[in-house]
Amino acid sequence: MARLFLPCLLLLVSVQTARSSGVFELKIDSFTSSRGICRFQPQDCQIFFRVCLKHSQHVINPEPPCTYGTALTEIFDSNAISGSAPIRVPFHFKWPGTFSLIIEAWNAESKGLESTENQNNLISRLATRRKLTVAEEWSQDVDFGNQSELRYSYHVVCDKFYHGEACSAYCRPRNDTFGHYTCDDDGNRHCLEGWRGDYCSDPICAAGCSEEHGFCELPGECVCRQGWQGERCDECARHPGCLHGTCQQPWQCNCKEGWGGLYCNQDLNYCTNHKPCQNEASCTNTGQGSYTCTCRPGFTGKNCEIETNECDSNPCKNGGSCKDLVNDYSCACPQGFYRKNCEISDMTCADEPCFNGGTCMEKSTGGYSCRCPPSYTGSNCEKRIDRCSSSPCANGAQCLDHGNRVTCRCRPGFSGSRCETNIDDCASNPCRNAGTCVDGVNDFTCTCTLGFTSKDCSVRTSPCDHFPCDNGGTCFTHFTGPVCQCPKGFMGARCEYSVAISTVQPPRDDDAPPALIAAVALGLVTLSLLLCAAVHILRQLRRSRELAALSTSVKNDLETVNNRNAVIGGGGPNNGVLPGAPLGSLKEKEALLIPGGHLKVSNKDAALVDKGGDNVSMFKNKMADCNLAKEEQRLDKNKFDLKKCDSPVIVPPLSFAKESLYHSVFIIPEQMEQCVFATEV
Repeated sequence: MARLFLPCLLLLVSVQTARSSGVFELKIDSFTSSRGICRFQPQDCQIFFRVCLKHSQHVINPEPPCTYGTALTEIFDSNAISGSAPIRVPFHFKWPGTFSLIIEAWNAESKGLESTENQNNLISRLATRRKLTVAEEWSQDVDFGNQSELRYSYHVVCDKFYHGEACSAYCRPRNDTFGHYTCDDDGNRHCLEGWRGDYCSDPICAAGCSEEHGFCELPGECVCRQGWQGERCDECARHPGCLHGTCQQPWQCNCKEGWGGLYCNQDLNYCTNHKPCQNEASCTNTGQGSYTCTCRPGFTGKNCEIETNECDSNPCKNGGSCKDLVNDYSCACPQGFYRKNCEISDMTCADEPCFNGGTCMEKSTGGYSCRCPPSYTGSNCEKRIDRCSSSPCANGAQCLDHGNRVTCRCRPGFSGSRCETNIDDCASNPCRNAGTCVDGVNDFTCTCTLGFTSKDCSVRTSPCDHFPCDNGGTCFTHFTGPVCQCPKGFMGARCEYSVAISTVQPPRDDDAPPALIAAVALGLVTLSLLLCAAVHILRQLRRSRELAALSTSVKNDLETVNNRNAVIGGGGPNNGVLPGAPLGSLKEKEALLIPGGHLKVSNKDAALVDKGGDNVSMFKNKMADCNLAKEEQRLDKNKFDLKKCDSPVIVPPLSFAKESLYHSVFIIPEQMEQCVFATEV
């Protein structure tokens, strides 16, 4: 921070140096005149003095300008001149040492008015050239004019923080960011302890601190730059994670002897550095921190830390005791046996070597063997067999060894030869009243149904006996447990909580409830819909009656047309021929009954009146009448020439449903005019 503001400080110092500052002070000690000080106002005499400083002149010109400065004293009585304050003429330049001094005494025309325009008020004038150095001491001088005597003192002093013979050295003592120093009389800077530099802004670091790799912001410090460490910042910082390495420059990791890897963490000489192999085994480095131990005989394990027990394989025979040695063993053989493993016997049956009733038998190859009783074993039947050592009895039963057999004494609740069976205590159904039995060890547990308790669920009980209801509640037995029916104003499992009952005031007569208003509106809408439906039904009924009357009229006309010639199967007087009907009409009727005839019969529009009953049906009936009339006229002319009709005729079967006597049928010849024959069969 100090280095950032150092240029500003230098600029400020240069400016202050250019603006050298001081003050010239002159004090009037006494002033007398033979003409009298106040010639025109002897009773009320007031005077003042004017001082003018100029550059050194051989011939002093008293007229302005005063190049070094000018000043006026205050107005005072002639008797108070000696006690007046000094006259101060400040300057802001390098004090030259020589100067021209002009001192004038003036009469004041009026009180408080200092004017030098009227030359008649000039009492005296002193013009002299002097040489003066900067000092605190006053220089005294006297001037004897023609008619006056002036005694005065003067000196030049520098302003604050300005020093030297010319007040040109600016030095301000300070102890802040911009410097730490004091100043002498000549303006020279003297650094405080722990600081150095032209402006005492550089701290002196701790002794021995590396100037290249360390710095300090306060005296006595030693702050390391990045990549360096240590009390004096003379040690480089290794690469992060470097374990067994060094560095010459920051962030290096140069592995020491016996170490390798990027971070020098792989022990290349693990055997030498750690000596992992024990019991004088030889160690071999295999690289990257691994090794192999070659164990001496009698030892094993990764580091040869486990001694091999040669007696684990029971090498000693015939009851010999084994003693473990280093990579060896020794057998202490019983009497009559010898060799390393006691495998050779020098005894015979005459020596009675078999114990515990064993039977001795001579071998053909030499030696003997013992046949032991059931409870003993060994080469000489010296070891008793403990059949209970294998814990044959289960469930904590006691084992009893009887020599040739073993029995088990079972704990209560178990059975079997080895007490392996848990006796089912629930076999006798001890739980009553539908209780559920759970078998245990020589015991049982009953899970009772609701309303029963005790060991075998034989005691009747009520859950409400142990579940009292508070605040007058009534207890009821439920299959899930006791339930309390609480009185009004209480709630909870035991009716233990009170409930605030809100009282709802009935609505006033003048305020109709919204539900009533909605019901009335709904009723009005429903009544309106019913009225509309009734009007619609009445209109439909009246229209139906009108259509029924019209259908009856058309049907009567159709019957008249269809029965004009003859009725099929009719037994009338004219053989089914109406009076006045021509013979061609009868043939037309007969043609309808000829299978494969030349007329087409269709039931598509049958029952015109019964099914239609509308304007279309009535129009078809009228067309049937028209077609029938035209056909009769044509037959009278052409004698019913069948060759002119090329269209095939489809004659329906003559079997009709019993409940329908008449069926409307249309006969449509394709080659004829656009008329339709209609008849009823």
